[in-house]
Amino acid sequence: MRPKTHSPFSPKFLLVTVVLASFLLFILRSNLSSPPDQNPSPKIHKSTFSPKKSSRTNAKTSNCSLECTKIPTSLAQVLIHYSTSTITPQQTLKEISITSRILDSKSPCNFLVFGLGHDSLMWHSLNYGGRTIFVEEDESWIKQIKRRFPMLESYHVQYDSKVNQANDLMQVGQGPECVAVLDPQYSMCQLALKGLPAQVYDTEWDLIMVDAPTGYYDEAPGRMTAIYTAGMMARNRLESGETHVFVHDVNREVEDKFSKAFLCDGYMKKQEGRLRHFVIPSHRDDLNKPFCP
Repeated sequence: MRPKTHSPFSPKFLLVTVVLASFLLFILRSNLSSPPDQNPSPKIHKSTFSPKKSSRTNAKTSNCSLECTKIPTSLAQVLIHYSTSTITPQQTLKEISITSRILDSKSPCNFLVFGLGHDSLMWHSLNYGGRTIFVEEDESWIKQIKRRFPMLESYHVQYDSKVNQANDLMQVGQGPECVAVLDPQYSMCQLALKGLPAQVYDTEWDLIMVDAPTGYYDEAPGRMTAIYTAGMMARNRLESGETHVFVHDVNREVEDKFSKAFLCDGYMKKQEGRLRHFVIPSHRDDLNKPFCP
């Protein structure tokens, strides 16, 4: 997920605007008074993680304490970091906005990100109170980021495929073992990632972002297996519901073809620049549902 080149379409002040706007929305939502049955606590499925619930004060009957308006330390760190950083994320403002709008409606939720980069602190903070996990191929890069941002939950993952194998893997993906809806860790499909941390397999993901591994040269791991696995996690949700899956760099052949084949044209909701947004329903309530609509 680390940017290889700097995009002129994602200036630093625009990114700060996105983060600041998200914070203001958070503050507004935290201070609006509403009956309990209108604001049910979100479900964090298959995970022991449970975000701390914040108390709300009725502004009509009492004055709000300082805690109601005090900016959380984590969000303050985000604003300072992106205001002073000379490095901006590789996604543009319009691309980031697609995912941030979904996070605004879903968070706090479960958010899985393939890749650890300069935008990771932003994603973590936009999912304030939820669980955001990053999986990254470069172990030394994980250590470097953890020293700067120890609050980020990230894990090392190894990929055993390469970009130059994409055509063969596309054919493999059409086989019956690859269109069967199964937990990826037990699938017989060559495209299913088996070496992810247990936390990844044991969590029901509301959003999944595929912005890694490296995929811009023939010997790079490529995103074939990450895209396929994201789609199968969405289809394999234990409870009925939908998973929002985002794929970046769809201007490249692998990301373009594999996202259309395994996340499906029929599930694609929007494309903005190099980012595609898919909404994939669970197939567990109807195992005869076609792989693609």
